[in-house]
Amino acid sequence: MITSVKGFNDILPDQALKYRKVEEEARAVLEAFGFSEIRLPIAERLELFQRGIGASTDIVEKEMYTFQDRKGTLLALRPEGTAPVVRAYIEHGLYHRDPVAKLYYMGPMFRYERPQKGRTRQFYQIGAEVLGVEDPRLDAEILDMVTLLFDRLGIEDVELFINSLGCEVCRPSYRQALLEYLKGKEEGLCRDCKRRLGTNPLRVLDCKVEGCREVTARAPEIMGFLCNPCREHFEEVKGHLALLGVPYGIDPRMVRGLDYYTKTAFEMICKRLGAQNAVAAGGRYDRLVKDLGGPDTPGFGFAIGVERTVLLLKDREEEILPEAYIISLGREASSESLRLLKELRMEGIRTELSYGERSLKAHMRRANKLGVAHVLIIGEEELKKGTVVLKDMEKGIQEEIRRDRVVSILKGRVEAVGV
Repeated sequence: MITSVKGFNDILPDQALKYRKVEEEARAVLEAFGFSEIRLPIAERLELFQRGIGASTDIVEKEMYTFQDRKGTLLALRPEGTAPVVRAYIEHGLYHRDPVAKLYYMGPMFRYERPQKGRTRQFYQIGAEVLGVEDPRLDAEILDMVTLLFDRLGIEDVELFINSLGCEVCRPSYRQALLEYLKGKEEGLCRDCKRRLGTNPLRVLDCKVEGCREVTARAPEIMGFLCNPCREHFEEVKGHLALLGVPYGIDPRMVRGLDYYTKTAFEMICKRLGAQNAVAAGGRYDRLVKDLGGPDTPGFGFAIGVERTVLLLKDREEEILPEAYIISLGREASSESLRLLKELRMEGIRTELSYGERSLKAHMRRANKLGVAHVLIIGEEELKKGTVVLKDMEKGIQEEIRRDRVVSILKGRVEAVGV
């Protein structure tokens, strides 16, 4: 037996309905906020992520799926969506169309990590990016939008935490102060954090290993090193969040794992998920477009982890049930049932057909198993009279109606249930 690749999971029909619920709600909210969908390729040039995410990040160093195509070009399966969106923004000159671009995407991402609950090697994200706006009101607007989305999904215990990561002016001095603090404490750090000291020491702050958290418990906080523009930007973001009525906390340890972030960073967390508790995250990246060869353009974006969001949905029966089930008895009736099947489906009525030369009793058992609301029975007698037997499975009422009225009658009953 051939099985799936570790970390590349099948999403079976009952789970797929939950994924679709999250995606449909996200589309509704994002488009209400003025976002348009962009569909991105799964593979990109490796250089995009090395330059965009940062060559010293965990994603680039350890987690990407990379390969050469037949011409020797180094490619990578996308591990995240922001760098590809920015690449498309530059490549297609979207900044010429409108000074503000608001784009969202959905789809699979790929990272070679240890598979666990809510984290797989092929995972799904819903993300959005705003390019061309530096105004702190935008930061608050997007955080309000993400909060609204989780409210719409009925997930009430998600909390918003924010921080400022400074900019290229003030972050170097904080980096140096952090390195000074960590000097002589290397033995208490995990292997990854020891490596990060030489590449990306800020990542030590959000390591989940208990020993590393103990070492950094009294580390200096970046708030004390922000330059005036960064401090003012953060204060304005907080003020706008208060104005919008968006509750939030401040997490000075939050640094995010990608090099492109500047100023505002955020995470939406849910304690029900345990240590890996972030269901959405993102922030401002005002240098990324320029770093990738485009014009000097500010940006703000985020991504939602669909797997973790699905885990938080309230348990409910998520099924798409047939609304009608046609049972035909006899060869001539089977041809008529096929015509009726098409007529009903053309009217948008979810209809299933009985197959095989089985008894009426056997077909009714399948109808019950499917949870069908209405059963239509066509036999030789009904063919002669030009009628169809319609049975309401919930009420147990059965009636004989004219064949030419079946579709209109059933459509009316299905629509009445949906009101």
